[in-house]
Amino acid sequence: MSGSVLPPESMTNEAVAARLTNTAVSNIQNGLIKKQNLVYLELNGCSGNIISLLNGHNPDFEYMINSMVNLRYSNSLMASEGEEAIKKLIGATEEEFILAVEGAVALKDNGLYNVIGSFNGKPLTGLEAATMLGKKASRILAVGACATHGGVSAAKPNPSESVSLQHVLPDKEMIKLPGCPVNPDWFLGTLAHLLLYGEPETDNLGRPLMFYSTLIHDRCPRRPFFDKGIFAEKLGDKTCLFKLGCRGPVTRIDCPTRQWNGHVNWPIGANTPCIGCSQFGFPDAMAPFISYDTTRVVEDE
Repeated sequence: MSGSVLPPESMTNEAVAARLTNTAVSNIQNGLIKKQNLVYLELNGCSGNIISLLNGHNPDFEYMINSMVNLRYSNSLMASEGEEAIKKLIGATEEEFILAVEGAVALKDNGLYNVIGSFNGKPLTGLEAATMLGKKASRILAVGACATHGGVSAAKPNPSESVSLQHVLPDKEMIKLPGCPVNPDWFLGTLAHLLLYGEPETDNLGRPLMFYSTLIHDRCPRRPFFDKGIFAEKLGDKTCLFKLGCRGPVTRIDCPTRQWNGHVNWPIGANTPCIGCSQFGFPDAMAPFISYDTTRVVEDE
């Protein structure tokens, strides 16, 4: 799946999300484009992505829901509860909407290992909600590792029989934003691109190239130590963390330049190895996270 390339060419990687969202809001205010409806569905997971989004800076989540989209449903953020909340979820399908899903889809016992509410006196499972909404959505965003490939929810031994969103919607195109959790910029920037230009250009795994194109290893400030063979022997050492298990050489994401928590730091900046959370197969394929032997390299699927 691929779409239009990101304009304009002058955008730097770090500023993409802010410039896209500001442009989207400006175009909405000027009547050039209209606000679209958004359903944000949380399935089997830890709600880490919605928490990450709430901690976003420039742009932030409040900016999005007030200026960019009409948020029709969110398990965690809406005031309605119980069947009233589910009625709003069902009602959202009567209009065109973008669907964002975080969390894996639990298949065990026909989805009863993940119930998001009740409707007409019966439990509504995440499996039912994902299938119903996915078939009707105009665009789909799989947000976080669990939604994109199963993630922690599907890690061994996977008692809930959790799978990715794509597994239950095999014929639907979707944009995949792996990460545990996603950086707010990855979600908000992708959403703004959808509003302005349609689907962003993606790689063969469905990841937007504006965020997931470059290996951490190629932009890591500790790369000179790697090139000289100077490796950290323990956590806290300021040299290359490769032999402690760092997955930077196989992880495509822009953490070194974008950073987290208001763009102030990132894992390697905090002296801990990258654990490859934005790679398909995380966490099982990236374990063990800390190693005191030569790192096992894991390639993209």
